[in-house]
Amino acid sequence: MNEHQRSLLLESSSHFLPPKGVKLSYGTAGFRADATLLRSTVYRAGILAALRSLKTQSVIGLMITASHNKVSDNGVKIADPNGGMLSQHWEPFADSLANASDPIQLVQLIDDFVRKELISMDNGYPAEILLGRDTRPSGESLLDAAKQGISSIIGAVLHDMGILTTPQLHWMVRARNMGMKSTENDYFQQVSNSYRCLVKLIPDASKARKLNDNLVVDGANGVGGDKLEVLKDLCGDLSIEVRNTSNGEGVLNEGVGADFVQKEKFLPSGFGQGDVGLRCASLDGDADRLVYFLVKPDVKMIDLVDGDKILSLFALFIKEQLNILKDNNDEKTSDPYHPRLGVVQTAYANGASTAYLKNLGLDVVFTATGVKYLHEKASEYDIGIYFEANGHGTILFSDSVLSWLEAKNSVLSSCSGSKVQNAVSRLLAVSKLINQAVGDALSGLLLVEAILLHTGWSIQNWSELYKDLPSRQLKVKVCDRTAVITANAETVVVQPAGIQEAINTETAKYPHGRCFIRPSGTEDVIRVYAEAATQEEANSLANAVAKIADQFLGSGSS
Repeated sequence: MNEHQRSLLLESSSHFLPPKGVKLSYGTAGFRADATLLRSTVYRAGILAALRSLKTQSVIGLMITASHNKVSDNGVKIADPNGGMLSQHWEPFADSLANASDPIQLVQLIDDFVRKELISMDNGYPAEILLGRDTRPSGESLLDAAKQGISSIIGAVLHDMGILTTPQLHWMVRARNMGMKSTENDYFQQVSNSYRCLVKLIPDASKARKLNDNLVVDGANGVGGDKLEVLKDLCGDLSIEVRNTSNGEGVLNEGVGADFVQKEKFLPSGFGQGDVGLRCASLDGDADRLVYFLVKPDVKMIDLVDGDKILSLFALFIKEQLNILKDNNDEKTSDPYHPRLGVVQTAYANGASTAYLKNLGLDVVFTATGVKYLHEKASEYDIGIYFEANGHGTILFSDSVLSWLEAKNSVLSSCSGSKVQNAVSRLLAVSKLINQAVGDALSGLLLVEAILLHTGWSIQNWSELYKDLPSRQLKVKVCDRTAVITANAETVVVQPAGIQEAINTETAKYPHGRCFIRPSGTEDVIRVYAEAATQEEANSLANAVAKIADQFLGSGSS
C-alpha cells in the first residue's frame, strides 16, 4: 500500500470511529445491529467490498438491509462475484475490520491483509461495486457511509442501484460478472418472460386459471411488495393483490411478513374474515423468504405452507420433467447423460417432508443449519434444490446440465410442441425464472404460481401433499455454547459425552419421535428441536430434552 492510499484511509476512517463497547461478527446475514451503531461498520464494509473486488477482479455487491429484523435495525452484507455470499475465508478479516479500535489499527489490518492475500492495489483493474438498500429510514445514511468506504480505495468505482430487494442485488452482481444485462429492468424482464413461457407451455392454462384465480400477498410493509406491484403487470393475466407495501401506514416486519407468519402461524396484519379460502402468500422484509398460507374459518389461525412444501412442489415438477426426458428417449434424442437431481435440507426440516421426498425416490441430503451450507451442497448436483422451513431457498442448475438442455433443445427444434421438447423448454424456463444466486421470494412466487397452474392444484391440494409432524422448539441458557460439538449435520451430539445417549433414551419413548440439540450461532443458548406424533408429545419431548441439556450444560435454569 503506497503512502497516498494510506493517508487517504487514515483521514477517511477518522470520521467513522466505532462505538465503544460494541463488537460485531460477520455471519450468514452479514453484519446486523441497531442502525444507530452501524455507520462505522458499513463504512468499513465498503472498504471490504472494494478489496474483495480487487482480489477477484470482478464486480462485488454491497446490500444494506436487516431482512426480517425490526425497522430500527439495519445491516450490511457483501455479494461475491457469483452472486452468492462472501467467501467464508474472508469472514474473519471482516470481523477484524469492523472491530478495529482506531484508524491506525484499521490501516495496519488492511495493509497486512493486502500483503497476505497478494492483492494488487495498482494493477490497472479498478474495484467495482454495486450498491443497494431496502426501505428502512436508516438506509440512506448508511448508504452514504458505504460510499465513503468504497471511495477511500483509490480508483474504486461504485454504482448506486437504488432501493432493491436483496435477491435483486445478488442477481445483478451474478449477471454482471457473467456478461449479461444486469439492470433492475433486465431482472424484471427475464423473470416475467420466463414465467410467461412456463404458462404458455400449459395446455389448459386458461381453464386452470379459473380454478386458481386470485393470489393475495403480504409484502411485510417492505420493498418486496413494492417490486411485486411492478412485476405483476409484466406477467400477463396473473391476478395478484398486494397488501402491506412500504407505501402504507404499517411498520416494516411488525405483525407482518414471512418470518412472522412462519414462526407464529398467525394471520399477518391486513388479513381477515374476507380472505378465508383464498390463496395467500407472505414475503419477508427484503423479499428473500416466501411462505404461503390459507386463512382458516376461525380467522387469526392459518394453515401454513412453508419452505418444506415449496421445496416439495419444486422437486415434484423438476422430477416430472426429467422423467419425461428419460422415458421418451429415442434414437434422435438418446444420450448417455442422466442429470443428478438432489434435494438439500437441514435437520429443522419437518420429518414428514423428508419422508415424502424420499418416497418419491429423490436423493435427500442434510447439511448444517445455514444457507451457505445448503447452497454449497446443492451446487454439487446437476440440479440441486434447497429450502429452509422459513421459506429461504432456490434451485441451482449446473453449467453442464444447462449445456445439455440447450443442445437437446436445438436437436428437438423440428419437434416443436412435442412432449419431450416441452419438458426441455420448461426446465430452461425454470433456470431463467429462479434466482440462482440466492433465495428470491419474487421469482419463487412466480414459479409456485406457474406450477400450480401446470398441475391444476389449489393451495388446499398442495397443502395436503403430506401432513407435518407436530414440532416444538426451545432454548436453554448455557454457560458456554461451544462445549457442544455436533456431527451428522448437527443431528448428533459428540461432546459432552453421554448427552446423546440420554437424548436417544428420551426420544425412544415417543412414536415418530425425533429430537436434536445444537448450539446457537449468536448467543449462549442451546436450541432444542423435537417432533412427535402429537403436539402434546412434541412439547413433552422438547421439555424433557431441554432438562437434559440444562443438567449437562446449563446455567441453572432452562
